Amino acid sequence: MRTTPLLPPWDQWTAGGARVPVGGHEIFVRRDGPANGTPVTLLHGFPTSSHDWAPIVPTLAAAGLRVTTLDFLGFGESDKPRRHTYSVLEQADLVEEVWRRTDTGRTALVAHDYGVSVGQELLARDPARVTHMVWLNGGLYPDLHRPVPTQRLLHGPLGPLIAPLTTRRRFGATLRGVLGRELCDADLRELWAAASRAGGKRRAPRLLRYIDERHTHRERWTTALEKYPGPALFLWGPADPISGAHVLARVRTRMPGASVVELTGPPAVGHYPQLEDPATVAETLRSFLTS
Repeated sequence: MRTTPLLPPWDQWTAGGARVPVGGHEIFVRRDGPANGTPVTLLHGFPTSSHDWAPIVPTLAAAGLRVTTLDFLGFGESDKPRRHTYSVLEQADLVEEVWRRTDTGRTALVAHDYGVSVGQELLARDPARVTHMVWLNGGLYPDLHRPVPTQRLLHGPLGPLIAPLTTRRRFGATLRGVLGRELCDADLRELWAAASRAGGKRRAPRLLRYIDERHTHRERWTTALEKYPGPALFLWGPADPISGAHVLARVRTRMPGASVVELTGPPAVGHYPQLEDPATVAETLRSFLTS
């Protein structure tokens, strides 16, 4: 088990960005690297935040990339409206508005987990805007998605009753169940801080509706994934029980021209490559995005 924390304190991470008005809400946005650097946008997963990318951002910024990270609506430091109907389509709208406000034109896109669905929607809208596409473990194909029991419960009719009962210990146990490599307790506390702040744990059932959206938009999003004409990289943890090696088997069949980096270890990486093996992920991204 790792004993040295990877993540900076939550307050330190958020101090490097700002909450900006986007689409009628305040969205946390952070930008790192040279102002004239080549743009790259990092999209985080459920149920965490842009803080996931903290171990990766310094390497990309040092390589001359202009890195944009943001917290989706309902996540992290962004607004978490109580009775909102959260949608992947709206999240994509918010990303596009952040790009407009920051004068970001064409950009590389790096997506993980929930961010994978947002990335697929953005590709479906305008693939020419994306210079490079990188996918980290996520539900690219809804029929291959294997949610853990906690996700099934929160996504079900009892979700609104169960969500308020979530504790840091239960959160940590669920997260450890999808990892191939252990995180230290300090990092788990930081991830919980982002997920639970401002009533965040109560929003999980509404946010998990993205699972239904994946089925609704399956053809559109799968087509966007498989027809993307630019350079694509799958940077994957095969030990992930949700979207692991079984997803890569289809990727290799459907997209033989894409690059695949499988983080086999030992030990093999699970659902959070950017936290479980940040050095390899950062260097692989640097090489791919600057080539």
